[in-house]
Amino acid sequence: MMWGAATVCSARSSTIIGAASTLAWVMLVGLAVALPAVAVSGAPSGLTHASIGWLFVAGIGNVLGLLLEYSGLRVGKVGIVASIASTEGAIAAVLAIVAGERVSPGTVVLLALIAGGIFLASRVGDAGEDSSTRVARDSRRSSLLAMAAAMAFGVGLYATGRVSADLTISWVILPSRLIGVVAVASPLAMTRRLRLTGRAAPLILASGLCEVRGFASFAIGARHGIAVSAVLGSQFAAVAAVTAYVLFKERLARVQLVGVATILLGVAVLTGLRVA
Repeated sequence: MMWGAATVCSARSSTIIGAASTLAWVMLVGLAVALPAVAVSGAPSGLTHASIGWLFVAGIGNVLGLLLEYSGLRVGKVGIVASIASTEGAIAAVLAIVAGERVSPGTVVLLALIAGGIFLASRVGDAGEDSSTRVARDSRRSSLLAMAAAMAFGVGLYATGRVSADLTISWVILPSRLIGVVAVASPLAMTRRLRLTGRAAPLILASGLCEVRGFASFAIGARHGIAVSAVLGSQFAAVAAVTAYVLFKERLARVQLVGVATILLGVAVLTGLRVA
């Protein structure tokens, strides 16, 4: 839910002030939330060279993924970009399984079912839409950017899951915000290219807060299983597609409704299996 809301807010703010400025402000908001939490939690006892490495990988993956996703959202439809980017969960799940995380055959089938539902629910119908508009929005550039974002997100999610059990959540969410401020916000500010408008400000604030909350929620869930948490977290694409339909009038096709129903069924059954 948090990542879906952040995606929709970022889609609008990216068209107003650009992808780089959107990312910079989102990271600044996130850092403002993370620093007090880190100060309260104090120095982590489980910090090792390995965990530092995983934190760095997680931070880079998240920042790069967001930059690519925001760039795609600026030129493409929310549903299309989100559907491709949502494969991050499948990528992280595959990495977790390859690394030796045990999951039952039933869980694997349900993960595949949910992933398929996410794809279907995130597709955007084009019935009645002007062809030239559709081509402009669903461009090859936005698709490629979303694919690259999915790869970066997937690696970042896996790294987050690996380190989340050893450190407090505040330390897990800190690296990407710190890297984003140092690598993106600071250069833009120094070159006077950091933009912000009154229309974009509330969207930026909402996106930054939702990103932090979503990242923290995933980190907590990943302590119990990276593969399952990664795929369920990818439901943000369905949330974003439905919200875009309501707010931006992006049409929902019948196949999207099938996808939503598939996701709900898969999540319900998977939750029952995990509780049992």
